[in-house]
Amino acid sequence: MKLVIDARYTRITHHDGISRYTAGLIEAVRGKADVTMLIHDERQLRMLPEVPYLKVSSPTSALEPFVALQVNKLRPDVVFSPMQTMGTLGRRYPVILTLHDLIYYSHPHAPKFLPAPIRWGWYLFHQVYWPQRVLLNRANAVATVSETSAGLMRRHHLTRKHIGLVSNAPSGSFSSRDTRVPPRKTLLYMGSFMEYKNVETLIIAMAELPDYELHLLSTIAPERKDELEQLISDGSQVVFHNGVSDEEYEELLRECTALVTLSREEGYGLPLVEAMSMGTPVVVTDMPIFREVAGEDALFASPDDPMQFACNVRQLDDIETWKNYSRRALKRASNYSWERSAEQLLDLAQYAIDHK
Repeated sequence: MKLVIDARYTRITHHDGISRYTAGLIEAVRGKADVTMLIHDERQLRMLPEVPYLKVSSPTSALEPFVALQVNKLRPDVVFSPMQTMGTLGRRYPVILTLHDLIYYSHPHAPKFLPAPIRWGWYLFHQVYWPQRVLLNRANAVATVSETSAGLMRRHHLTRKHIGLVSNAPSGSFSSRDTRVPPRKTLLYMGSFMEYKNVETLIIAMAELPDYELHLLSTIAPERKDELEQLISDGSQVVFHNGVSDEEYEELLRECTALVTLSREEGYGLPLVEAMSMGTPVVVTDMPIFREVAGEDALFASPDDPMQFACNVRQLDDIETWKNYSRRALKRASNYSWERSAEQLLDLAQYAIDHK
């Protein structure tokens, strides 16, 4: 099978969610198919596996509707895009488009690093469902990362096309730690600081956990940091890292008590899988996607109840309870791997070929 994977959303200096997802799939599937990837900037190659590539126009350029005319020269059996916005006019191949989640219908503001015209278009796009239907119905098959997202797509009738699962998975050298070693009293949050991530409640809850440190790992804008610092009560310990390397992240996961989040919306929750794959317990929002990812092997709290969150963390003060959740986390995480995701992708690719 000659499979082309659109890697044009790969970041240049560090991975975000889409970027890591794309790189993980390419690495896992390249030994199982004849893979070529699309890039638009040669600096992206530093973040991607070594496979053949074609440099084409940027996904945010005015040429995007016609990018298929550039891709046709590869004569692919099928093209997979990790987004739903890839141009398809003039294509001579089956295509799989991906919708990860429906978060932005509830929280329609785009990431601030995007240009202002794109942010405005993003906002308007997510006010109604019909533009999404137009995009997805161009595909031969549609991919998503979770059954939760697939169910929402069906509920809102976002596509007439077949929806297949191509799951996310942990990357890097995540491996289990020695559960006999008592953890440090640290809690880790890995994620953005957009409003729906609800970092505010995590910080407020730390007033009930004065012997714990909350480590906020991601990069943060100065003005957003100022907003959150106003919520830190006397006696609370909150550390802003403003970005960590993969190696630093793994080391922090290896020694902390738990990974935590009280996000109000998620499309998947990759940090949960990364933490659990190291035997690190997770204390998270009680919502369908986290129930799907973690099963009954996490501690769940309401996003509006800092006291309940703090009580769940306190359960992990008992080392035997902590070890129990650590073992359960490891077992649950074994369900997720890029090898499994690669097989899902190839199955969906074959479906798209058969239904072109």
